[in-house]
Formats: sequence, C-alpha cells, structure tokens
Amino acid sequence: MHCPFCSHEETKVIDSRLAGEGRQIRRRRQCLDCNERFTTFESAELVMPRLVKSDNTRQPFDESKLRSSMVRALEKRPVPSDAFEQAVGRLLHKLRTMGERELPSRLIGEFVMEELRGLDEVAYVRFASVYRSFQDVTEFQDEIKRLQDISQAAASREQMSLLPEIVDKKS
Repeated sequence: MHCPFCSHEETKVIDSRLAGEGRQIRRRRQCLDCNERFTTFESAELVMPRLVKSDNTRQPFDESKLRSSMVRALEKRPVPSDAFEQAVGRLLHKLRTMGERELPSRLIGEFVMEELRGLDEVAYVRFASVYRSFQDVTEFQDEIKRLQDISQAAASREQMSLLPEIVDKKS
C-alpha cells in the first residue's frame, strides 16, 4: 500500500476491525518513511457473470436493469419494499454462487419469474407476458392456467388432514 502523503511503498498495519456490518475490514496504517497514519477499507470484489443474449452478444450484468424490470412488473401491486429487496438479494446471491463466468440471459429471466411468482402472481404474469412475448389472449390464459395448477399443487402439499390419525390401541 502506497502512502497517500509521501507515496512511499511500504506501510504497516496498526489496527484492523470489521466495518460496514462485517462486509469490510477497516485498517489503520502507518507509513514506514514519514510515519503518517491513514485508514483503508478492504472489501471483497464479487464479480457477476456476463450475460449471453439470444443473439450471442455478451454484456456485463446490470443490477439496475434487473431492479427496474421487477419494479415495472410490481407497479401498483401490494408488495412490501423489504420483500422486494429480499427477492433481489436472493437473485443476486444465486447468480454469484453459481460460479459461472457467463450465463444465458434467458436463465436470469426464468429466475426473475420464480421470484415474482412468490411475490405477486399478477406481477409474475405481467413479467412473463413481456418476457415470453405473448401474442394473444390465449397465451395469457395458458400462463394463468399454468400458474393456477402450480398454486393448487403447492396448496395440496401444504394442506393438513382434517381427520385425526387412527391409532391401533389393542395392547
């Protein structure tokens, strides 16, 4: 680390502490030449995968595009902002932990639809209609039917039996 005062190349670390909710390390340093002290912050650089578009062009991942497309789908829907932020966080975490250098943009669209389905079904259909380029009303109906089937299957798995278990008491 170069000293910001005299540009000497060698400094020593005097103190290290966690900062930024544990996401950074704050280090107090001292120059070995001029003895001036200064603070540095160290944080992990997490690289997001590049996106491979349908025409095989590649572009860097843009979190703001992800957020704006989700916000557009959720417009005027009763979804709390903290639920939205958690969904975005899950998406970003999933993309980082996949460990891939490049991902098809189509896959990210599918991940967004999964999150929107959990947040709000209307937002999910809105996003799906643009993402999958619905051409007519029957495509909307087909997607809504698919969504209803998924919801019914999930509800039947979560439903508890109304009848008590019958236990054999012959002992």
